[in-house]
Amino acid sequence: MQRADVVVIGGSAAGLTAAITARRHYPDKSTMIVRREEQVLIPCGIPYIFGTVGSPENDLVGDAVLDTHGIDLLVDEVAVINRDDKTLSTTGGEQVGYDKLVIATGSLPVMPPVPGFDKQNVFAVYKDIALLKEIQATLADCANLVVVGGGFIGVEFADECNKASDMSVTIVEMLPHCLMLAYDDEFCQEAEKLLNERGVKTLTGTKVAEVVGDGQVEGVRLEGGEVLEADAVILGIGATANVELAKNAGLPLGATGGIVVDRGMRTPDDDIFACGDCAEKISFFGGRPCPLKLASIATAEARIAGANLFSTRRENIGTVGVWSTCIGETAFATAGLTESLARERGYCVAVGEAAAPNRHPGGMPGMAELHVKLVFECRSGVLLGGQLMGDKAAGELINAISACVQRKMTAEDIAVFQAGTHPALTASPVAYQFVNAAEAAIAAMR
Repeated sequence: MQRADVVVIGGSAAGLTAAITARRHYPDKSTMIVRREEQVLIPCGIPYIFGTVGSPENDLVGDAVLDTHGIDLLVDEVAVINRDDKTLSTTGGEQVGYDKLVIATGSLPVMPPVPGFDKQNVFAVYKDIALLKEIQATLADCANLVVVGGGFIGVEFADECNKASDMSVTIVEMLPHCLMLAYDDEFCQEAEKLLNERGVKTLTGTKVAEVVGDGQVEGVRLEGGEVLEADAVILGIGATANVELAKNAGLPLGATGGIVVDRGMRTPDDDIFACGDCAEKISFFGGRPCPLKLASIATAEARIAGANLFSTRRENIGTVGVWSTCIGETAFATAGLTESLARERGYCVAVGEAAAPNRHPGGMPGMAELHVKLVFECRSGVLLGGQLMGDKAAGELINAISACVQRKMTAEDIAVFQAGTHPALTASPVAYQFVNAAEAAIAAMR
């Protein structure tokens, strides 16, 4: 029987980060990852396999990091967690003993209850290299692709597939707008406009009723009766926690279907932790159950779990939610609550917006517009969230906004925020969008 002080099930974003963190905090403890994949894909890079990066082999996490940190690896699938004797049984016949166990089994794509999704050339996107190569081969001979779901996965898949070939690509989204769970309407409308300009059709407020075809997909029938031609269908409607292993071990599940954990990422079994997409989450805003599944959340939780294995050192403040994507050269990013979500949750809201070029003067090379929208609680002035659209610097500025949300900074704090600026790198200090959006919100609160 093999044995390690710390055993981590799963080697993707959460599992790898938990193992590295365990080694950093407890260098005298042996650590092993047990994963079923020979090679691990970078989850957020999967849509870009179909355009920008070109192949699954260009989207891999290298195993050299395991040697660097002294982490052992067993490539096998865990079949059973034996909590009584603190061992794992694998499908390959191995027994692995542990002192502390971290479950980081991730998530699985959601399969909608619609007839025909079992037909040939209908693909749910699993983190599997062979499947992704099969999808690539199918799309190479595809004239019409339908993407079901207009969230991040659907939009990124549609844009990348459209960019890489001359096939007709259509997104079908049941909500009034694509990306509606992440952004306010005006941001969603701009994203749809960009997609349409780039050749991606968007059908919103529309449900799929059936996938039609004799064995192999030939079309997608919408709820209103219209049939879209389709040689292939990609499902991008979300993910569900992969918890079968934990459930069979008797660990309780929460309201959103994840493994129940406390703020230290510990399950009701003191020697078992869970993190990433498989773990239940609570919102930073009020502590209610939160269904968000992001690699950034997974790695933050993993750094908490790995640090807390043998003594409590970190606490989860709750899920803030920091998102970003890119359509062409235009970035979209969110941290915390959007205006619509804040109002839906009953907050008294004050909003401030500012837009300006990302260079000063505007004639500097690389100039692009950057639009900032900040949402504050109107009585306390505390920042609830922010959204950005435009220059790709949004991908980093949104992280600064997330830090301000987590530290519960107010509009007044941000109005006197000391920001570094430079003509070739940022907006003018006079027009700096983040600060001016706060000033606009202060004026609205008055």
